Amino acid sequence: MKKISLNITGMHCASCSAIITKAVQKIEGVATANVNVATNRATINFDEKKFHVQRIIEVIKGKGYGATPAGESNPQADDRRKAKELREIKLRFLGSLIFSIPILLLAMFFMDVLPYQDYIIWILATPVQFLIAWPLYKSAWMALKGKSANMDTLIVLGTTVAYLYSVYVVLSGIGFQYFEASSVLITFVLLGRYLETRAKNKTSEAIRKLMELKPKMALVLRKGRELKISVEEVVEGDVVIVKPGEIIPVDGIVTNGYSSVDESMITGESIPVEKKKGSTAVGGTVNKLGSFQFKATKVGANTTLAHIIQLIEEAQGNKAPIQRFADSISAYFVPIVLIIAILTFTTWFFILGRELRFALTTAIAVLVIACPCALGLATPTAIMVGTGKGATKGILIKGGEALETAHKVKSIIFDKTGTITKGQPEVTDIIPLNRISEKEFLTIAGSIEKSSEHPLAEAIVKKAEKLSLKKVSGFKAIPGKGITAKLGNKIYFFGNAKLMQEKKIDLKTKIKEINTLEEEGKTVMMLAEGKKLLGFIAVADTIKENSTEAVRLLQKMKIKVYMITGDNERTAKAIAKKAGINHYFAEVMPQDKAEHVKKLQKLGKVMMVGDGINDAPALAQADVGIAMGSGTDVAMETGDVVLMKDNLLDIPRAIKLSRMTMNKIKQNMFWALVYNVLGIPIAAGALYPLTGWLLSPVIAGGAMALSSVSVVSNSLLLKMKRL
Repeated sequence: MKKISLNITGMHCASCSAIITKAVQKIEGVATANVNVATNRATINFDEKKFHVQRIIEVIKGKGYGATPAGESNPQADDRRKAKELREIKLRFLGSLIFSIPILLLAMFFMDVLPYQDYIIWILATPVQFLIAWPLYKSAWMALKGKSANMDTLIVLGTTVAYLYSVYVVLSGIGFQYFEASSVLITFVLLGRYLETRAKNKTSEAIRKLMELKPKMALVLRKGRELKISVEEVVEGDVVIVKPGEIIPVDGIVTNGYSSVDESMITGESIPVEKKKGSTAVGGTVNKLGSFQFKATKVGANTTLAHIIQLIEEAQGNKAPIQRFADSISAYFVPIVLIIAILTFTTWFFILGRELRFALTTAIAVLVIACPCALGLATPTAIMVGTGKGATKGILIKGGEALETAHKVKSIIFDKTGTITKGQPEVTDIIPLNRISEKEFLTIAGSIEKSSEHPLAEAIVKKAEKLSLKKVSGFKAIPGKGITAKLGNKIYFFGNAKLMQEKKIDLKTKIKEINTLEEEGKTVMMLAEGKKLLGFIAVADTIKENSTEAVRLLQKMKIKVYMITGDNERTAKAIAKKAGINHYFAEVMPQDKAEHVKKLQKLGKVMMVGDGINDAPALAQADVGIAMGSGTDVAMETGDVVLMKDNLLDIPRAIKLSRMTMNKIKQNMFWALVYNVLGIPIAAGALYPLTGWLLSPVIAGGAMALSSVSVVSNSLLLKMKRL
């Protein structure tokens, strides 16, 4: 079996994906077909011995959609295509608005002020109905071919009947036309489509940004010569040379040299990692200090970065789009309304013997009053207000799916570094010994570290920046242990316990104190003058001021809170305890974070919060991914929600906003459905035998408009709610 991913164009609702899925699954040799309308991607498993992938593409194109292999997609070309699609929808909306405004004014507020006014309105409504709304007709036709119905089916049916009835009225001179109802409805639909497409386009750039991180060239050593070749030409076993400031091209094992590498884009951890002989080099990470050589062990699709890209693609491709409630009932709603309209006409005309105009009026009234205007506006208006309210608070929600899902979250996973913690090491403890003052101790430590490029040196130098640092001599870095330097005639050693043991400096009396600091998740460095221990400094990535309060609020909302990190068990436990988190995952590799999300998803909806590229697969896999505004672009693109203020307290606010928005959607749906349940029988003439009162299509159109206004007004009340 072969697995292929295709980029699909032309989809905009669940029925579109259903049509494609059904068509592809009919091809003999196709095992599975998953078409995701949210990502515009199809993932298909098929027997390549039976046919070529071009057969699948042709079948999809035959249904009116575009399809290209995902591997052949060009990021720039995709951007241009999306911009063109958005521009076209915007132009259609503006065109519809330009025509609909005079139609509405003439039909509702300035009736009978112009000669042949009905004909003028007819002329204005025609391009809106058949030219501007042509994509809606095409979508409805595709759904019909696929033996299904979508919201476009309802919109096309309602507006077309309204239009045709209005044409009949104008030509016959009997009754009242309501071209404005069909034109205004189309305008609202196009506005919603434009806003939805604009938000959707921004969520598909994560893969492209990851691709841009991959270096294009590599310096390799072959037959004693240094050769600069493309990354694609690097093979396993090649000796790769990396110089300061360069991006490591592929994965491998260090064979020669020493350096410090920034792996934050892969691991999410802010402290650079020392690299020496035997260390692992990861493609996509940045060399900070010195030069080194390594033997390539993983190239091409096998590198860590390529694997992360693949994980994101799979997570996004397998994430099922949320089915709108309106879409889920549309397949039943349309045929039921059609049947009721036909039965209404048949009953009055053939059984009860009423005149044609009477029977036609009742049938059209049924179709008009059942027009899905309120049903179609119920969800998008609430989401538009909800996302707008969030944006004013610095909570950027990329689409309705995240807003709809957040209120169902049962578990939330926080990445540690840069999310729970500040992401930058700081000096937490200064403990001088042997009667030396803290100022003198910090001056010595800062002076020595000023010449160092060690990952933790910056934190110490920053702490001592206000002091008068001295010039040192005889500076020497001792890889993996620390440094040595002279201040005046005195020799100092500054580093870890291994360095102290090597220099035979006694730590026995202070080992308990050192262990206590390490159990708190801190890195301890000792300073010694000759054989005399002068004290030690603890450096740690401290938790953010609002982490504990955010965790408390989430737990109060009955949400289970987890922390995930690549740190060791001791550090993870210490940080989790400080933040008030009872559950944590320690020593987790980047590619395994998504797996932990999957496990928790078996218990309910999961929210993931992170800021690094290594978090991107987990953000994509989670039902709702929240990216911190201070994080990487890729995390922000992959996340469904971005916190611009980098404030964890915005997470419970986002969940509260989701709950309030969903309540509005449910209220809107209730009134929209009640309106149809009560309105359709009245339109069919249920009250006529008892009261002699018949609902005209004009009143039905007005009722339809009123229902829409009530839904929009109810959504706008969300603005008054307090987060």
